Amino acid sequence: MSLFAVFALTIGAADLARGTTSRGARYAMPLAVGIVTALLVAGLAALNSMADVVILLVVLAALAGWVVVADHALRQPTSRGRAGAALAVLAAGAAVVVGFSGAASPVGGPLADWLRWTAIPRLPGFTPDRVVLLAGLFIVQFATGNLLVRLTLCLGGAPGPAGSHSPASRLKGGRLIGPMERVFILGLGLAGQLTAASVVVAAKGLIRWPELQAVRESDAGTGIDAVTEYFLVGSFVSWLVALASLALVRVS
Repeated sequence: MSLFAVFALTIGAADLARGTTSRGARYAMPLAVGIVTALLVAGLAALNSMADVVILLVVLAALAGWVVVADHALRQPTSRGRAGAALAVLAAGAAVVVGFSGAASPVGGPLADWLRWTAIPRLPGFTPDRVVLLAGLFIVQFATGNLLVRLTLCLGGAPGPAGSHSPASRLKGGRLIGPMERVFILGLGLAGQLTAASVVVAAKGLIRWPELQAVRESDAGTGIDAVTEYFLVGSFVSWLVALASLALVRVS
């Protein structure tokens, strides 16, 4: 799974850069950050066999498609086709990388030497491959996780048109709460505390219940169904991102 770790780090880093770019550089900065991340990690991990190079090219192609198509989808949040296309590009890239992950070299080179020196891989069952994969999946929980939630909501038609009365404009706190809850769920799951992770999930509903009630009171019930759907769908997708990442770490 060494090159899937590179894939996760590449996409995660590019999406983090996406939020800091101006409109004129909305493609250039994420692509540059993603390409540098992929090449840097692959070089430090000594992923330089012919199979590694081929899979790395797939990673870079998926990066370019994801950055461009996702940007188009986010600029037209009512276009279900564009949201579906963006999710399909990312899913296809991930599937290809996972499908051919057996041909990839294990993490080696200076990166593996440094990980051994820090003693991180001495944790039970944690090889350099798993440590790098875990790092990539943790990065995905932030900006990429939020993008996956937003695109899925677009695909399902939950956000509605942009504006002051759209569910997205009323529950903006989820963009900050989502990454934190995903990191908590992934961390607690790795620690074997899935029961504690379920408490985090339950707590989110309790914490945001007054916000949903405020919408009901301010609108006299109008639009509450749309906001509730937005909250529930977004929450489930967010949890699935964290749980899928946990499953990947467990099976790697």
